[in-house]
Amino acid sequence: MKIYLDNCCFNRPYDDQSHLRIRLEAEAKLKIQEETRNGMHELIWSYILDYENSKNPFRERREQIAEWRKYAVDDVIESREVLGVAAMLQEQGIKKIDSLHIACAIEAGSDYFLTTDDGVLKKAALIQGIKVTDPIGFIKEVLA
Repeated sequence: MKIYLDNCCFNRPYDDQSHLRIRLEAEAKLKIQEETRNGMHELIWSYILDYENSKNPFRERREQIAEWRKYAVDDVIESREVLGVAAMLQEQGIKKIDSLHIACAIEAGSDYFLTTDDGVLKKAALIQGIKVTDPIGFIKEVLA
């Protein structure tokens, strides 16, 4: 199963863990990564993950997230197709950076797009061609 984790997902373990939702999402994301390392899922990477991660002001976090690129079975680059899908998603009210992540996931044939971004999750039903959920939803749907 191909999965794409957006930058919010990769950063979730670094967020304030005193909030139950954040802690549960972080644990679910770490479980998904463990299973990816063990070959249960195929990770998709993209140029937009590289770009967004490069803007992380915390060097150690940036480097740890970048290490996940080596587990990727596909690394999507910018293309006319990606930009076209992103433009359609933006017409549905999805922010540019989020639309680029989703478009890369779709272009690579990902089965799931995982995010902790409430704005994206609220529009999940509008997004065609991929299942959009958070790490907890993925665990409940796929790993249960």
